[in-house]
Amino acid sequence: MENKIAELVRKQEQDYIDSPTTISKYVDFNMFETINTIEAYLNSKHISGSTDTMGREKPFFNIVTAVANIWFRATDIDRKNIKVKATKSKDIIASFLATVKLQEFMRKSRFGVFLNTWGQTLSRYGSAVTKFVEKDGELTPAVIPWNRLIVDPVDFDSAPVIEVLEYTPAQLRMHDGYDKAMVEDLIDSQSVRKNLDGTNKDTRDGFIRIYEVHGLMPLSYLTEKESDETTYVQQLHIVSFVAKSKGRKTEYEDYCLYKGKEAKNPYMISHLIKEDGRTLAIGAVESLFDAQWMTNHSVKSMKDQLDLASKLIFQTSDGSFVGQNALSNIETGDILVHNPNEPLTQVNNNSHDLTSLQNYNQMWKNLAQEISNTPDSLMGKNAPSGTAWRQVEAIQQEANSLFELMTENKGLAIEDMMREYIIPFVKKQLDTKEEIVATLEVNGIQKIDEMYIRNEAIRRSNKQVVETILNGGIAEQPDLQMEQQNIQNELSDMGNQRFYSPGEISWKEYFKDVEWDLEVDITGEQAQNQNDLATLNTVFTTIAANPQILQTKDGKMIFNKILEKSGTVSPAEISMQPSQISQELPQQSQPVPN
Repeated sequence: MENKIAELVRKQEQDYIDSPTTISKYVDFNMFETINTIEAYLNSKHISGSTDTMGREKPFFNIVTAVANIWFRATDIDRKNIKVKATKSKDIIASFLATVKLQEFMRKSRFGVFLNTWGQTLSRYGSAVTKFVEKDGELTPAVIPWNRLIVDPVDFDSAPVIEVLEYTPAQLRMHDGYDKAMVEDLIDSQSVRKNLDGTNKDTRDGFIRIYEVHGLMPLSYLTEKESDETTYVQQLHIVSFVAKSKGRKTEYEDYCLYKGKEAKNPYMISHLIKEDGRTLAIGAVESLFDAQWMTNHSVKSMKDQLDLASKLIFQTSDGSFVGQNALSNIETGDILVHNPNEPLTQVNNNSHDLTSLQNYNQMWKNLAQEISNTPDSLMGKNAPSGTAWRQVEAIQQEANSLFELMTENKGLAIEDMMREYIIPFVKKQLDTKEEIVATLEVNGIQKIDEMYIRNEAIRRSNKQVVETILNGGIAEQPDLQMEQQNIQNELSDMGNQRFYSPGEISWKEYFKDVEWDLEVDITGEQAQNQNDLATLNTVFTTIAANPQILQTKDGKMIFNKILEKSGTVSPAEISMQPSQISQELPQQSQPVPN
């Protein structure tokens, strides 16, 4: 039976593989071929075959992998760089609790591994598709390989996202939501695993190709009613099909394993630097397509010359040597006989002009460094003798400026992930009666302790007064300062950990619309961190040498300006720190003994 979604998959898959996209008059883009070329170059494989027309092997002088690794390292963002900050005083508790649950989520979901895989894919391809699936109370992030996706090559959101999966019969039967009868019918038509272009992935059979389709599609795909054809909802379909030839015509047997609505699209695309007119941005590998090709061409030419120079070739006018090979036919002790007065000389087949080929190759390597923004200093190579250190530092700083832009784009993508998928999931986890354990920084502990200690001291004092009155005693004025000191001592024993329970804080109330009220701060630019540390060190040294500078109006204004410009510490953050001014008691004069 024909299925509309299966027909849509077949058409989109065929267009994706065979139909290039025209970006402009002179620019055509085939996303499928581009991805396959990237994978070939990363694995040091020629797209034109491993041998030339004469059967000689072609070397692959890989220059793209090192550049992709540099891009990966230069734009790396670690799990510890992701923080949630409050933008208003009322959101301080929400930011702390969000940080606690965020750390818990990242630890359980191995978010650090996800970030590394995501960063590596971005550096190689320029873009990466992530998927967030919530199941059984857990949110699982994943990076989907490009060779498993069928998407619109111009705009990621213009067509349904199709993920190609390969399942064994046992794996299919394990999915509770699938149509069991359809699964059994499909298992009967199992085949070997295949690539998108139809070639076999391996020789093992028993694997069945499944298409997972997510997108905004007409409601009629679910209800099969004509009246719903103009109503669009987010849907998920799991389909498969088997081709059957009938004469010259190919017919398909379609299988719909699952269909239904979904709350949101689980896929999200991110780019290092987005390119107009194409879904896939330009990563480190694609930017070096021509440089890699010409490098291989130069190395192949040098190899051919060296191979020819390593051979011993003779020439003679004596016809008795026609068709003989001195290296393969002559045995030790053989006597060569030729006609009188006929010469037997060696051919001058030494390699010639290798220097020009080497210079030509170096020219393309230099171009590759300029295109990929990877000078020798970023590759770990020593600068030429006599090069000033400041010059090397300036070149490296200029090269890092582009990577800082890429890192900023990654940070913005992570912020979108947080607001769209992760923080809404964290809000659900706060609907619990269990106690939350928070591990906070010193600054965070001081802020939340100030609020907690004040309220807890009043609560304990009032409780003590009530108990005294109920027991028939006379209540005295409670010493709030002493009570606050006792609570502070209790909290100090906990180190940098704090425990919160629902009775003390209404978590659901604090987390209402929190994904938009809080600021998701993504850091990780090494150069910026060094500048921040230098600024803070200078400010700290100035204050230590001249502490009264903050007592003047101009000095305080300049001090706050420095902190605002660096963006590392907010002046308001410093003003919130509790002032601890020790007051020494005057010493009483001792009587002089007689």
